[in-house]
Amino acid sequence: MKIALLTCEKLPDLNPEDQKIIPALAKHNIESTAVIWNDKNINWTDYDYLIFRNTWDYFEKETEFKLWLDHIEKLGIKTLNPIKVIKQNIHKFYLCEMEQQGITILPTVFIDKTEHLDLGELIPAHWKKAVIKPAFSAGSYLTEVFDVSNSTEIDQQYAAIAVEKELLVQEFMPQIQTLGETSFIFFNKKFSHAVNKKPVDGDFRVQSLFGGIYTLVHPSQDLIQKAQKIVDTFKEDLLYARVDGILIDQELYLMEVECIEPDLYFNLSENSLERFVNSIVELIQ
Repeated sequence: MKIALLTCEKLPDLNPEDQKIIPALAKHNIESTAVIWNDKNINWTDYDYLIFRNTWDYFEKETEFKLWLDHIEKLGIKTLNPIKVIKQNIHKFYLCEMEQQGITILPTVFIDKTEHLDLGELIPAHWKKAVIKPAFSAGSYLTEVFDVSNSTEIDQQYAAIAVEKELLVQEFMPQIQTLGETSFIFFNKKFSHAVNKKPVDGDFRVQSLFGGIYTLVHPSQDLIQKAQKIVDTFKEDLLYARVDGILIDQELYLMEVECIEPDLYFNLSENSLERFVNSIVELIQ
């Protein structure tokens, strides 16, 4: 059994936490190696499975990544997560489908490509602040928080982007700055651990790149079940899924379900790497 752990040019050897997957798999007599997803010299048929881990530049190379996914799919190479899931998850309009399945999401406006962006016409009148981002994005890429009263400025700022990309606008919840967001991590659709992520004072971005503070937390069984309901909407196998949400009055408001290349916070949860590797073994046997 030979597995490629997919990464990007900036992290050719994977990030330090994901590097630990290789010796952990070796204990199960499984050979694995870091492989850059868009390396033209790779013969993908040499591998039995491809596992997405640090493909963190995919949103910057949208067309190339989509073509590569098609290529891997045509070759019939097995991937975790499955290509079907990856293709769905790269475009944040999947949140609309989640809502239609009864999942509580942040109040969101989905905007198709347009040459005449008019947020004032689209945003509900009672919203005070909002967050705008492309539907194909990651890590706060082209993301802005703005006062709805200043939406005309954002119209101008995003006019060219709106022609090329679908957008989504979410109501800004001030709780993100005080309570942060919570990530529920699942391996093989079973809950593993949860992490709370708070931004630094005056910011809204929780990514560690922007100074976000991460803490292992132990949510109630009720909240875990709500996150489980989200994961269970997927019919396909999921090696991993990270449910990111905001907790408001004990209700979980879904922000995103990360099924492509999420940080899984192995460093914060004891034995989580072992649980992850055991899930790989379960799914490939």
